Amino acid sequence: MKTLLENLNWRYATKRFDENKKINKKDLSDLKEAIRLSASSYGLQPYKFIVVEDQTVKEKLRAAAYNQPQLTEASQVIILASYTEVKEEYIQNFMKDVAETRGLKVSDLEGYANMIKGASMTLPKDQQAVWTAKQAYIALGFLLTAAATLKIDSCPMEGFNAEEFDEILGLKEKGLTTAVIAPVGYRSEEDATQNQKKVRKSNEDLFINI
Repeated sequence: MKTLLENLNWRYATKRFDENKKINKKDLSDLKEAIRLSASSYGLQPYKFIVVEDQTVKEKLRAAAYNQPQLTEASQVIILASYTEVKEEYIQNFMKDVAETRGLKVSDLEGYANMIKGASMTLPKDQQAVWTAKQAYIALGFLLTAAATLKIDSCPMEGFNAEEFDEILGLKEKGLTTAVIAPVGYRSEEDATQNQKKVRKSNEDLFINI
């Protein structure tokens, strides 16, 4: 636990990345595996992760993110895109994965599938989109923690035009929309914010013990 807390104290929302430093394949693979293992409601994972390395695409994304430099300086930009609605096919595909992984028949999971459908598909479409976006934010927490563990810098960002991102990445036709983004890489020596003390509420102010 001590090491985890040290890593969380080490991380900060990196404002400037060293564009000459790239994440190696092994660390990137480990980072992707860690966020693949993220918790999500029912284990449904109603999202996709888009890992952008292409510099031309990153330039377009930067323009759609109010010209913030992280988009082009970072080694990769990870887009957490959530489904705009919950479709029955997503749940059925999940049941097939569960059955195959656990040695079950899909028919054995009918009750579980119906429970998920009843809880998610009956929501109004706008609420379905909110629910799937919340799942993406859970994954964001895993991403930030895993990156800190690997001593990879990151910057969670909401400052972007989601419609422009969706158009650049061709997400609309996939039933997805950009929920949140996280450039990842290594901090630049020119980033003065890395030397600022972390500001967080005290335990007394943050926690209510009952």
